[in-house]
Amino acid sequence: MIARMATNPLPQFPPGFLWGVSTSAHQIEGAAEERDPSVWDAFTAEPGRIKDGSTAEVACDHYHRYPEDVALLAGLGVDAYRFSVSWPRVNSPGGLDFYDRLVDELCAAGVRPVPTLFHWDLPLELDWLSRDTAARFADHAAVVAERLGDRVMKWITLNEPAEHTLLGHALGAHAPGRRLLFDALPVAHHQLLAHGLAVRALRAAGAGDIGIANSHGPTWAASRRAEDVEAADFYDVLLNRLFSDPLLLGRYPEGIGELLPGDVESDLKVIAEPMDWYGVNYYQPTKVGAPEGTEIEFSGLTLPADLPFSVRELEGYPVTDFGWPVVPEALTELLVGLRERYGDRLPPVVITENGCSYEGIDDQERIAFLDGHVRALHRALEQGVDVRGYFVWSLMDNFEWAEGYARRFGLVHVDYDTLERTPKASYAWLRDALRAQARR
Repeated sequence: MIARMATNPLPQFPPGFLWGVSTSAHQIEGAAEERDPSVWDAFTAEPGRIKDGSTAEVACDHYHRYPEDVALLAGLGVDAYRFSVSWPRVNSPGGLDFYDRLVDELCAAGVRPVPTLFHWDLPLELDWLSRDTAARFADHAAVVAERLGDRVMKWITLNEPAEHTLLGHALGAHAPGRRLLFDALPVAHHQLLAHGLAVRALRAAGAGDIGIANSHGPTWAASRRAEDVEAADFYDVLLNRLFSDPLLLGRYPEGIGELLPGDVESDLKVIAEPMDWYGVNYYQPTKVGAPEGTEIEFSGLTLPADLPFSVRELEGYPVTDFGWPVVPEALTELLVGLRERYGDRLPPVVITENGCSYEGIDDQERIAFLDGHVRALHRALEQGVDVRGYFVWSLMDNFEWAEGYARRFGLVHVDYDTLERTPKASYAWLRDALRAQARR
């Protein structure tokens, strides 16, 4: 596979900058019969929940094919591999043995393992509406750290608690399929509490270099009218600051804390446990205006008409196959904005996810996307943001949650009938770009 490289080489990143790719357990592992069930297994079994009617029972069969996938990582030349540890698999007899083998294989290949301890596949018997789940998660973190901590030097607690709250518990588009709207706020709080308790558990186990993977994107008001600005600010609080302010400032945005259960002030001391770095998943900015009194179609979702904002189409930009606008410069804006908001309280940043959905093996659109976003990331570095790493989503095509297998985010194509892996043009482009970084 020969990639048609961009005209200009990528700018040089600092020594020690971490280059990686990401996946998650439920989306690639398969071998569902060899682990306990998760909320996603139950959700998928409900008719109509997954757009193409598929399941993740086999997915990419990474569970059995992980040596082949680690060889792809080694061939790509990345420094690190971000994967998730399936909580239901860890709860199953012998489940941790798989991650033991995977970590050993990665270390032998010279690829740093970066596990995420929760990426949405909650054990079926647990519920984020229950405060007890936060304590159970800390126990899970301690078990995994005890087994893998001698080889894992970089940890992620949670992936995208905002999306898991919004899509899974507020709008019902993801597992567990609840439509609680603003009554889903306790889910956000309990996940953040789980993060803080897990940080403490990891520290107690001797683990260091701990972060979280929070999703963020700039919110752009539809106009300068006061009602649009107010709606955009509300949306920004709900999707961004609700999940970063408690971690980095030790407080919730104004008006949120009184809506949450329990002793919030005491919990915030746990939530704000110091992290070594802050993970950012970035895909797109969002244009937001005042409510329009009608249901909103947005990124495949139907948003209720009675929300205090409306999400508008962002015109004038190319879009991915998912319909998401491609706006690399918004990544620079986002990172500079985080530094301005949090100052010295913002730890070094790692981009833990950035990628796009496009069909085809000669995926020139993905090359252009990655090229543009890596350059935007470098502009943030030039403006003084302390960014230490960049992980592409994703290593391979996989089960894209409620979309099933209809969306392809991978650098490697997966034939879901034969499970054959075929590196795409973007794989070759990234491989060559990383070699060029190493030569300078």
